[in-house]
Amino acid sequence: MGAATNVTTVHYGTTWDDSTLLEEVKQTNLEMERKDAIRRHFRYDWEEIAKYNPDYRAYVEAERERLGESHPLFLTQYRLLPIHGGGGFLSRQQLAQLQGEHERRHHPDPGKVYVAGIDLAGEAEVEEGGYLIRPKPRQDSTVVTIGELDFPTPDDIQKQPRICVVEHYCWKGKKHAELYPQLVDILKNVWHCRKIVVDATGIGQPVSSFLRQALGSKVSPFTFTQQAKSTLGFNLLASINSGRLKMYSGDGSAEEQEFWFEMERAKSQFRASQTMNFYVDPAEGHDDFLMSLALLVEAGSQYEPRGARGV
Repeated sequence: MGAATNVTTVHYGTTWDDSTLLEEVKQTNLEMERKDAIRRHFRYDWEEIAKYNPDYRAYVEAERERLGESHPLFLTQYRLLPIHGGGGFLSRQQLAQLQGEHERRHHPDPGKVYVAGIDLAGEAEVEEGGYLIRPKPRQDSTVVTIGELDFPTPDDIQKQPRICVVEHYCWKGKKHAELYPQLVDILKNVWHCRKIVVDATGIGQPVSSFLRQALGSKVSPFTFTQQAKSTLGFNLLASINSGRLKMYSGDGSAEEQEFWFEMERAKSQFRASQTMNFYVDPAEGHDDFLMSLALLVEAGSQYEPRGARGV
């Protein structure tokens, strides 16, 4: 009916990727503008609105600090730039930001707070809605990543604690039942972890239940779904972009080499539902260290320091 009567049609919103209808209409209008110089596309990103609203400027600048300007959500929702397909999960800049200067440690420092992310060796794959959520090749590993929380001072720009990766544990081909006592000892008696997030997908569910019984409410199970994994990936990117996540300096160990191998080969896949998948292609390797790192960031975000209360 609209086409027959040549009515004016208005499309508005923010585009997610270059396959959405809004982005296709935008590109068509821009092409027509180049031909006849009649303006059809009107773009007002966050900087344009901020000229007239100081509160909005302050809010978006805080989001830019938290997420990083290259974060997919900041690009699409505030800069109005579409995401072009998938590709590498971490850029060269992000890999450089992830590299820290602190040394790897095998025992805790007194007075410091430690958290852990655990990715468990498990099922071959987990699929949801036609998407492969956890491509798990055979002989994958159980990986524990230990992180030290560095809390900001009142004058610090960062409002969230920094997470310094200080230790890795990796077991390949070892049954979960054999790992139970070792995991409990490492998390409880060695590092005294305040928060632990563990992969509870599929066969990982009984492991997470056992750890919760042994260590209490400090253990949080994480079940991989499309939405949950997408949020995990976005939070991992935000922590790297803002400089809040740092890996220990090179020590030449097998764990350190595998860590960077996975970071460099990690891929991303963006979906029309504004969700993202991130993974290492099973044909190229594993993603155990990558997922353990993402779960570590989740543990850091869940930890709430206890404050002293007077009576």
